Amino acid sequence: MEKMQVQFERCKGCGLCVTVCPKKIVALQKEKRNEKGYFTAACTDEDACISCAMCAMICPDCAITIQK
Repeated sequence: MEKMQVQFERCKGCGLCVTVCPKKIVALQKEKRNEKGYFTAACTDEDACISCAMCAMICPDCAITIQK
């Protein structure tokens, strides 16, 4: 199954992906900031991901892809 992948340095932590996830498994992580100083998006439960790509479609920075 395909999974959500976030390009860590490209993500600016806007949170739009969090709002559109139908499974509510996307969140802004608080462990590590990228080089620009942002906390980035992350999938909290990859097994629950249905690969709908809503997160990738709404991302204004094209920082999210769905990978096999």
